[in-house]
Amino acid sequence: MRALDLAIIAVFLVGMPLLGIKIAGRQRSGADYFVGEGRISWWVACLSVVSAETSTLTVLSVPTVAYLGAFTYLQLAIGYVLGRVVVSFVLLPRYVAGNMTTAYNFLGRRFGAGLQGTASVTFLFTRLLADGVRLFATAIPIKVVLAAYGLDASYLLIVAALGVAMVVYTFFGGVRAVIWVDAIQMLWYVLGGLAVILVLMGKLPDGWFSSAFDAGKFSLLDFASSPLSNPYSFVTAVLGGAVLSMASHGADQLIVQRLMACNDVRASQKALVASGVVVFFQFALFLFIGTMLWSFYRGVDPVGDLGLGTNDELFAHFIVTELPSGLSGFVIAGILAAALSSSLGALASSTVTDVYQKVVRRKLSDAELLKQGRVWTIVWAGALIVFASLFTTTKNPIVETALAITGYTYGALLGAFLLGLWVRKTRQADAIAAFVVTVAVMAFVILGLKFSRSGAFLGVDFAKATKESVALAFPWYTPLGVLVTLVVGGLLSLRHREPARWAEEEHPATPT
Repeated sequence: MRALDLAIIAVFLVGMPLLGIKIAGRQRSGADYFVGEGRISWWVACLSVVSAETSTLTVLSVPTVAYLGAFTYLQLAIGYVLGRVVVSFVLLPRYVAGNMTTAYNFLGRRFGAGLQGTASVTFLFTRLLADGVRLFATAIPIKVVLAAYGLDASYLLIVAALGVAMVVYTFFGGVRAVIWVDAIQMLWYVLGGLAVILVLMGKLPDGWFSSAFDAGKFSLLDFASSPLSNPYSFVTAVLGGAVLSMASHGADQLIVQRLMACNDVRASQKALVASGVVVFFQFALFLFIGTMLWSFYRGVDPVGDLGLGTNDELFAHFIVTELPSGLSGFVIAGILAAALSSSLGALASSTVTDVYQKVVRRKLSDAELLKQGRVWTIVWAGALIVFASLFTTTKNPIVETALAITGYTYGALLGAFLLGLWVRKTRQADAIAAFVVTVAVMAFVILGLKFSRSGAFLGVDFAKATKESVALAFPWYTPLGVLVTLVVGGLLSLRHREPARWAEEEHPATPT
């Protein structure tokens, strides 16, 4: 009965990389491989950005968030839109008009090669961890499908197979292949989500919507819970989401690479702002699915009552067991497509441009850039597969795990950019010191500070959080990191009497 599903999934996994290679054409230079020579339309880049930042985590984990809670997760999307508007007018013009290959080129021009390398290496390890979560998330539905056939495949084996599919089209097609595959897959899994809603409509009893409404499942704004401990408190979600979006879309090469592939500054701005609107409605779509699943399963415990390995297997379990053959394969293929939202090109471009060229101390030719880009694409693919296996035992919704990982470094990354723009006297040594201090402070805050669920400070404890204690809500990680970077860097800059040379040239009329 499920042979059709497996056939659809197999054709998709083989066909999508080949389609990406076909669309991208032959890669002739490093610029073509890394930024597509500015030939990507804004709407394609918009869909690619949405797919890159949400993808499998959205499809699998956001329904789980709604199943266990309510629609308050959508408050983050409000902040995301606000943050993108700021980035589109403050940072994007410098990247695109400056003909940069990576976002960290800006830090190199403003401060020097030392901070550029520091920021790039930080991005590489942060992205490696975060995308390890993403890749693991995509392995979940495959494991469920194979289990339905009596096959017990390990997560490591599954992520290895997905990694091979990912590296094929990135290696041969460069960023153009990545962006086009992203756009297609985003449309695919959204159509799959709409199909699931139609099926659930026919399975739910009359009055399910009013029952869910009365139970508070559609609650959007949360002004009552503690802003320190609850990530979906209104102030926490909106403010934290805005600053997080500024970091992820202004200081993370994964997103910036896609925006720099647009035709011009205006096109990249349209792509970025529009992506925020699309994300809002996409989140709403999958939160709605999660609420429908809550009504379908009557709110039972996915692990204890349904026998699932983790809460995040719930949606995949429904797809495999409740959807008709053919449609189930279509939806699973859409979820698997999210794994093909490759970060390998971003990792390779940052490695070659920001690190490798600094180590060899010479500017590489186009042929050398292309060669090194492909070599590092393979290296990072192997590392990504290894790191994906580290998250197989997480108990929290995986989307929250991915967002928490970025908390260690996103504040320092965005703070470094803002230091360069706002504090004219800051030198490279000041910025690097502020960067290192921020990462250390955030590690202490994330691992050590504990609060009660009501928001009361409980002290410092490096043991795991318990039912009585929780860590600081993850949306605060990036704003706090930015604040620490600006304060430390700003204080250190007071040692200098004159503005830095780059700042003097860029802002001759700006007061200190």
